[in-house]
Amino acid sequence: MSCVFCAVAAGAAPAVRIHEDDEFLAILDIRPFTRGHTLVIPKAHTVDLTDTPPETLAGMVTLGQRIARAARVSGLHADGNNLAINDGRAAFQSVFHIHLHVVPRRSGDRLAFVKGMLVRRDPDREQSGRILRAALAEQDTGRPD
Repeated sequence: MSCVFCAVAAGAAPAVRIHEDDEFLAILDIRPFTRGHTLVIPKAHTVDLTDTPPETLAGMVTLGQRIARAARVSGLHADGNNLAINDGRAAFQSVFHIHLHVVPRRSGDRLAFVKGMLVRRDPDREQSGRILRAALAEQDTGRPD
């Protein structure tokens, strides 16, 4: 298999499994940001947000919420969690099988996802809003992008 997450889901690659059901698999990240950093992976292969059904995304977030809650009430002693989907190479996606990161956080852990990130101002927020509203309207009418 060319997709590592498909291989993990099929049992052909090793992983520390946190949860598994018919649709989803949750595993510990092999390069965790924090202790308990978990990936929620749909078993059905899709690449990114553009080709993943909304129902799948909702299921990922639902399971991510359960894992986040478990991180708070367990021996991990999380004070909060970051949930993130990296959508595409430009957004730092490195495995092209959609997945949700659940990153347990502790007060004072000094982990900064945006460390070194440049803050830029949108020169025309109103125009950006018009562009996005028009694209959403096209999606709602079923016209191609």
